This record gives sequence, structure tokens and C-alpha cells, in this order.
Amino acid sequence: MEIFELTDGVVVLRAPGPADVDRIDALCQDPAIQEWTTVPSPYARADAESFVTGYVADGWARGTSCNWAVRDAADDALLGMVGLGMEGAGSAEIGYWLAPEARGRGLMSRAVDLVLDAAFGRLDLVRVSWRAYVGNGPSRAVAEGAGFRVEGELRLGAVQRGVRRDEWLGSLLATDVRPRRVGERSPAAASGNEG
Repeated sequence: MEIFELTDGVVVLRAPGPADVDRIDALCQDPAIQEWTTVPSPYARADAESFVTGYVADGWARGTSCNWAVRDAADDALLGMVGLGMEGAGSAEIGYWLAPEARGRGLMSRAVDLVLDAAFGRLDLVRVSWRAYVGNGPSRAVAEGAGFRVEGELRLGAVQRGVRRDEWLGSLLATDVRPRRVGERSPAAASGNEG
């Protein structure tokens, strides 16, 4: 798959490259990112290198995943990551994390909207799924704000670093009505009062 960028003028989504390794390493030291995602813990610079030059590059090349660095359009600062893991037959799973200083400003909501527009447009997907460990309220708020239907909770349904955890599951279909699309900001998003 050919790498492509996305932007709404506030955030820019671009595949991370070697120049981003140190920033990704620094951000993945955040205890919340380690608690709520599957990044290695402890996280080392070699993990960031492997992610960028292996997982991200291979995913784009093979069409198995699309991962973007979430960047501030004003200064190009890397603020987080968002990606789609292809599940086959027109479906993908979305995942995301954000730097502590960028949370609560609506930036991930903007990034997710961009990815969903691409998923149901350019990538011609019919379904995007979302999962989060139970208790990750900010991730759930972003997903629900984007129109995902939380369909249930799997007791001990996920494994994180060898430990079973409860997880929430949700989905969004191409035919579902979404609360907003890129360029159609809600009043809360315009004021910066969302995820």
C-alpha cells in the first residue's frame, strides 16, 4: 500500500520515520501509555526503532496496517500515534495513544475522524473495530464521540504482557451515521472540550 498523509489543518497524520524514534521512545515512557496499550514495558529506544523501521514500514509495504504519527500542524511536533490494523474482508481495528501534554484538546478526536474518513473512503472498508481495556475512559470517549457503538465487555478477554484484562469492544460501519466528519466540527470540538 502506498503511504499517504492526512490533515484537517490542525493535526497532520504522517507515517513516522527514523527522525521520530527518540520522540516515540520518550513518549512511551508515560505510565498511562504503558498501562492502557500493548507497548513494551519497560520501553527502550530499540523498541521505538523496531516499531518505526519494522512494524510501521512493513505494515504499509504489505498492506497489513497503516500507522500515522499525530502531529501538530503548526509546528510538526509528534503528539501521538493512530493506526489501523487490517483484519481482512473490508475490516480493520483502530488504535491510538497521545502524549500527556496533548490530552484534553480534541486532537485525538480530530485524528480519529481523519482516519475514519480514509478508512471508509480511500481504503473502502466496511467496518472498523475498537478495543480498549476496561477503565480507559478517554479512549472510550474518543471512540464514542466518533460514532463507535460500544457493543460489550469481554471479561478477561484481552492479554497484556501475559496478564488477562477485561476489555470493551466496539464497532463502526461505513453505513452508520457519524456525529462528525472532517470539516464538520461539533461545537465541543471547536472549543477544544473533547478527547
